[in-house]
Amino acid sequence: MNNPIILHVNFVEQGQSIAEMCQLAVSWGYDGVEFRRKRSQDETHEQYLDSIARAAKQAGLKHILFGGPGPTLMGADADVRQKEIEECIAFYRAAAKRFPLTVCNTMTGSILAPGAQYHEYDRNGSAAVSEEQWQWAVEGFQVLGDVAAELDFAFAFETHNCYLHDLPDVTRRLVDRIGRPSVGTNFDYGNIILHPTRPSLEQSIAACGNTIKYLHLKNVYLLPGMKYQNHISCPLADGAINNREFLQLMKAQSFAGPICIEAPRPGDRGHFAVEDLAYLKRLMVEV
Repeated sequence: MNNPIILHVNFVEQGQSIAEMCQLAVSWGYDGVEFRRKRSQDETHEQYLDSIARAAKQAGLKHILFGGPGPTLMGADADVRQKEIEECIAFYRAAAKRFPLTVCNTMTGSILAPGAQYHEYDRNGSAAVSEEQWQWAVEGFQVLGDVAAELDFAFAFETHNCYLHDLPDVTRRLVDRIGRPSVGTNFDYGNIILHPTRPSLEQSIAACGNTIKYLHLKNVYLLPGMKYQNHISCPLADGAINNREFLQLMKAQSFAGPICIEAPRPGDRGHFAVEDLAYLKRLMVEV
């Protein structure tokens, strides 16, 4: 496997400047960075993107991707939804002028059931979504998917708890209903495994199939006997997810997209970034 390896920006959000983020990613051996779509309310899209473009060029960073926040499309106010779509379009048009975009992580807005706690994943997200919210997500990303096709990149819904696209089968259904080749899945089994009704890794990949355009990797120790808050984050090589099997399954379906390592745990994230990358590079050779 020779996929681009991407550093999630949460490895370097502990006070580092954008220039430092890019320099560190390159020095550690990453091919690119997944930045957030918004960083500060005090800067315009253009100012933010220009600062990334300067830093990436100076550091020699090859790939620039963007992620959350996605447009918030789950609210009943049509004007708010339209504004979210327009802002998202404006951002990606500006980004495409500065970077050769390939695939960008996205979401549709969180869904919490009345009275539910955030960590009650089987009550929130797709378990609580209405048919109207389904339609708002589909219509919004049909528009955004057409813009992405025009700009020659793809959106990929992260499989993420408390969103419509939390579980693999629901995410596949959302992508199919949108019906745009430029809209697919960012497959993150590190989120799926936290869900009380989690399908296996093999079942999850099979459900998403050829909609997978991007991978997020992380790992957890699962705490036995606990339905909620049932995990501790850990190094990529440890934990409940067999990332060797993960890559073997993705290679079997000729996956050629970028692979992003996340840093969900506190501590020395510089050490974690190097440690996790070395493990992933070894796996990519061995499979």
